[in-house]
Amino acid sequence: MNHHPPSPVGRALTVVLGAVPFTVITLLVFGHWPPLEQWDASVAARASAYGATHPNVVDIWQVVGAVVLPWTSRAVIVVVAAYLWHRRARLLTVWLLVSAGAELGLVQAAQYIFTRSHPAEALVESGGWSYVSGHATAAFVMAGALGVVLPSVRGWRRRFRLLVLIPVIAVVWIASADRIALNVHYVSDVLGGWALGLAILTATSIGFGLRPGLRRRRRRTPSSPDEIAKPPRAAVIVNPIKVGDGVTFRRKVTRSLELRGFDDPLWLETRVDDSGNAMAKRAIEYESDLVLVAGGDGTVRVVCAALAHTGIPVGVIPAGTGNLLARNLHIPLDLDDALERILEGRNRRIDLVSVYGDQLDKDRFAVMAGLGLDAAIISGAPPVLKAQIGWPAYLVSTARNINHPSVKVRITLDDEVSIERRVRTVVVGNVGMLQANIPLLPDARPDDGLLDVVVIAPRRVTQWPIVVWRLMTRTNRADMYLERFTGRKVEIEAAVDVERQLDGDPIGPGRSLTAEIEPGALIARVPRGR
Repeated sequence: MNHHPPSPVGRALTVVLGAVPFTVITLLVFGHWPPLEQWDASVAARASAYGATHPNVVDIWQVVGAVVLPWTSRAVIVVVAAYLWHRRARLLTVWLLVSAGAELGLVQAAQYIFTRSHPAEALVESGGWSYVSGHATAAFVMAGALGVVLPSVRGWRRRFRLLVLIPVIAVVWIASADRIALNVHYVSDVLGGWALGLAILTATSIGFGLRPGLRRRRRRTPSSPDEIAKPPRAAVIVNPIKVGDGVTFRRKVTRSLELRGFDDPLWLETRVDDSGNAMAKRAIEYESDLVLVAGGDGTVRVVCAALAHTGIPVGVIPAGTGNLLARNLHIPLDLDDALERILEGRNRRIDLVSVYGDQLDKDRFAVMAGLGLDAAIISGAPPVLKAQIGWPAYLVSTARNINHPSVKVRITLDDEVSIERRVRTVVVGNVGMLQANIPLLPDARPDDGLLDVVVIAPRRVTQWPIVVWRLMTRTNRADMYLERFTGRKVEIEAAVDVERQLDGDPIGPGRSLTAEIEPGALIARVPRGR
């Protein structure tokens, strides 16, 4: 059973429907609907009368209120977000933080707009305004994010979901009951807070493309006796250093393949002395119908190079620092989202690039090769920092190498046109996007049969802002600072030895680099619509 991403109209309609309860409750409160006003007044009067005769109970509720503050709920979200960031679930991390930030901002906005006073006979002092209840909204967002959406999106087992869901629902009820018991908020303030929390979670979930519940798939019914006798085979090539929690990773990948009718996958781990070449050959011998590769850009490059022209689809599971091929193929960086989009995706033929040079045996790359400053930045990025914070570690190396000397090069395109330049760096790309969505080669496409070349040549450090502006605005005008070219073959000859890199892996200094396109050499598994 295939599931496709909802259309823009469907997403917008879902967001609107999520906001309907808050809109309705707000209209009823400030439209002074008699049944709701009577309910609010009745509950407030009873809470006040009970509290006046039971001071010990009021003290208990005050202690509870000090524990279930809105900032407590937000702190829980931040802690979980930090854990997810450590586990490389970057999309879910940002989603959680955005949801918490939206809750904080919208509660303040609602209270400022509606300026409803607290019940006159409140049992404790409370500042600000009454509508909506910040306690109720913050608790609802925390419960919805951690107890409903997150477990469903990440594919947790039903039993574990319940263990998470029951406590967070209890927190919502306790935080809300505390406000009513202390007569600080009306019942409608709490209901409005819940409804606002629902609207926030709906909007942020849709905005980040989270689709709870879609991972519970039925096995596809075989359509022929051959399919019954021979389920499809998958091989999983893993760089164990990059995947973090290997047990959880293996369980999730195995489960995702099982739900789609695959046989038990062949698991292959890379080694220090082999980034994936022998493992890819083993996957070919296994007659795999699909190869999943999880590792850094180097592992992905080696596996893709080995699987060129074999006709075996390759699915890239982001697990490294750059994840450049995954980014350019629009594969999410979160593990669960990546598995969803790859296994429910389609096959797309993309180009690879054969490359050779001095002190470099003939090889292939899928993303970019570079000579000069970009290779020096890659070589100089601290490995420990890369492991801890990911691609921002390259910013540290950039600062260290900003004065990297320029070098005189000759660039020959398609054995015909030769140009000479003094450059800081030359990059040859099969795709165009860097980390943080920087469009280094905005016209590059992985299946256009062309190589894109960018020559970056600021003379002084003060000219770098001009180059950065040109890159970020995708300006195609050529000048002395930045030029772009295209061709099927590119030869670069430098006057002196300079650093070189392939797909984010340093390959040592040299003077030459020759790249030639191999159209449609690899079948990549990409999300539908890409």
